Parts: sequence; C-alpha cells; structure tokens
Amino acid sequence: MSDPAHILIIDDDRAFRVGTGALLMDEGYQVTAVPDGDIGLAALTREGFDLVLLDLKMEGRSGLAILEEIRRGGNTIPVLMLTGYATVDSAVQALKLGADDYITKPCDNELLRQKIREVLARREPEAGEGTRRIVAVSSKMREVIRSIGRVAPTESTVLLRGATGTGKELVARAIHEESTRNDGPFIPINCSALAEGVLESELFGHARGAFTGAVGERKGLFEEAEAGTIFLDEIGDVSQGMQSKLLRVLQEREVTRVGTARPVPVDVRIIAATHQDLEEMVESEEFRADLYFRLKVFQIRLPDLRERPEDLPALMSAAIARWNERVPDPSRAVTGWSDETFRLIEAYDWPGNVRELMASVEHACIVSEGGRLLPSHLPEEVRSPQAEPAATSTQEVPEPFSPSAEGGKRYQAPEPAEEREAIREALRAADGNRTRAAALLGMGRTTLWQKLKAHGLDDEDL
Repeated sequence: MSDPAHILIIDDDRAFRVGTGALLMDEGYQVTAVPDGDIGLAALTREGFDLVLLDLKMEGRSGLAILEEIRRGGNTIPVLMLTGYATVDSAVQALKLGADDYITKPCDNELLRQKIREVLARREPEAGEGTRRIVAVSSKMREVIRSIGRVAPTESTVLLRGATGTGKELVARAIHEESTRNDGPFIPINCSALAEGVLESELFGHARGAFTGAVGERKGLFEEAEAGTIFLDEIGDVSQGMQSKLLRVLQEREVTRVGTARPVPVDVRIIAATHQDLEEMVESEEFRADLYFRLKVFQIRLPDLRERPEDLPALMSAAIARWNERVPDPSRAVTGWSDETFRLIEAYDWPGNVRELMASVEHACIVSEGGRLLPSHLPEEVRSPQAEPAATSTQEVPEPFSPSAEGGKRYQAPEPAEEREAIREALRAADGNRTRAAALLGMGRTTLWQKLKAHGLDDEDL
C-alpha cells in the first residue's frame, strides 16, 4: 500500500490551519501546516510533499509571490490556491503562474476534499522517474503523461506525433525509462539527417567490404540497442526501400547487415516519431500502409506550445533553473521575469514550440547578465513579432464586439450563450489561431483559454 499523500498548508490564519489540518488528517493525509510563505519554502526544500494548499493573501509576501518562487525554482509540485478575496484577476494570475486549481474561502469541506482528490489524481502519473523532466501543468500534457504510464510497461511499438520542437525525444526517453527495458540502451537516430545508404548501414550494420570504406564488420544500431529501445525520429522522411526493410524488422525481429545474407535476431523495442501527416502519405502511397499500421499500435500526440499556454511559467522556470546551474558567475543568476516579459512570451505564437521557447529564454538569460528578465532581453522576433496576416475567412465576428477608441475591438461581457458563440466565431475567423482570436476578442490569450475551459470548448467543437 502506498504512503499517504503529504500536504503542506501555507496560511497565516491559525484557525484555518488547525481546522483544515484536522479535516485532512481524518481523510488519511499526512499534513504539515506553517504560518507564512518563507517557512513554507524552507519546508519544501527539506521534505517531499505531494500538494501545497497556499493562501493568496498573507502577512509579508503574498501567496502569488510564493507560488512564483516555487515555480521559478523548477518545482512542479501541485499547488491549490486558497483565498477569501476572490477576483477573476487573481484567479487568472495564479493559474498563469502555475497553480493547479483555485478555491475561495470559506470553502465547503466536501468541495475542498474533491479538489484535493482531483489535483492529486491528475498529477499522480508524474511519479515515475522517466516523466519528471516533462512539464505537465496543462490538461493536454497531463494526458501525455497518462499515456506514457499506460504504454511504458508494455512491449508495444509507439508512434509519437507532433510538430518539430514539441519534445518527442523527451517523451520517447520517458517511455524507455519507465519500461522494463530501462537497464538497456536508449538509442535515438534522426532518419531525415542521413542519406538512404548511410541510414541503412547505421541501422543494420555492414560486412567488411560491403562498400568503399567498409574496412571491417560493424554492428548496426538495432543490434547496439539489444534489450533496450531504439527511437526512430522523423520516420515519415525515410524512403520506400527503407520502409520495406523496417517493416521486416518489425515483423521478423531480425536485421540483415549490408553486404551479407545472414539475418541476425534482435530484441529491441521501437518508438517512432514524425511531424508528417502519415495518413495523407499512405493515401498518396508515399508511405507504406502495412508499416504505418505496424507503427501506430499506440499513438501519443504532443500538442503545439500554443495549445498549452498554462505550461509557459513552468517551462520558463525550468529553462532558468538550467541556466542557473551552468552559469559560472553567481552574480549572473536569473531570478525571474517581469510581467511585460511574460506578456510578450504569452502573445508570441512559438512556431518552434518548446525548443524555441527554451532557446529564447536562454538568449534572454545571456543578455540579462543576471536579475529579472526584461522585454529588452528577449530575441527580436519575440519582442516585435511580425503582424500576422488577416484571417481569410469571410465570416463576420458577431457581437459582443464594439469599436474601441484606438480603432480596434473592445470585448463586452455578454450572456454566457452569446459569449460561447462569439468565441467560436472568433476562432473560425482566425482559422483556429488562438492568438489572433484573442486579439479579435480584445482579451489576452490566457483569458481566452480560461473561457474555452469554462464553456467546455475544445478543438473538436470549433
């Protein structure tokens, strides 16, 4: 039986600490309660907790300041914000900074129990060592974590789908590390980076004299990955001839070195990844249907960064923590970012996804020479993105929009049904681009995301 979850309560209200602590201990949780944020931060460095209940308004530093410091250090522990001063702004700000949920005081005991159970349940899959490096605050990334947990213990082939820079190799490594093959090697290879002849030799090995320069016999990567995992990145870019050879490996679990006719058995798990539309490639006969069906036994789709804006603070914190670990001069350590810096990062569309974000934050760390990251430290394309082309849709965005003094649109709070339809129409007019839709609506992208959740809208509804 697993140990009970350990909950840290940070609240300057003694009656709340005592009453809620007793309630949660009756539920079977282990509880530590402290009266201010600095004591709570110190406790987090000494002990392992599973959840933090954090009051928004406290003497000294506010709960938002404490939350920001927790996330800045790269800590992804679940945080449930508590406050008797409920406002939409504070809720949005807490979620932007990485809170997992938000509840007002005085709170109903059953509601509190339910919220705690929900937060603990959806973060439970992160317990594995292989997934600890993956930031998963958003619901879409939490589903990725759950998928890793489901497929890792099996021997099934996995196909990872997602745009460049979304973290496919990180997920592949997590699957390997969570599997029974984690004592074996994990060998990644980018199939698009090598010519067909070179790729065949790299994957399957070659005999002496098989081609010019083959002065000795050599094992291929499939043999080198024995009892482990091989990760075939950009599988959609391989030639038809190589597709046929890979299909044989999947079917027969054996390889034939270039220049020989003798098959060699291999015990290896295959994880493949692509940014291509394989279904369309199968339809056009660019990709073999039989190989496609062999690869897609279990698929995991990685969302674009613009689909998971609630992960931005934790990703930025992770990039800063990595910088601070490597920076030779402690005076150049980065302590966080300004609100305007975050607004620019939030508004940018991130075509290069997480890879581009991490590189941009590192660029800002270098330019900043320490302290807080300011807008001037960001790369030019993030500071001053080119205006996006106007939507080509002929649909008009309905009310509740009205001209602002600046000639743009100003959002006016409508009835819920009207608001839901207005959001749907704005997204259609923006061809699904949430940054443009938010601009049409006259609101920030995080506000739009909150309203999408509130109205139960997702991509299939739009």
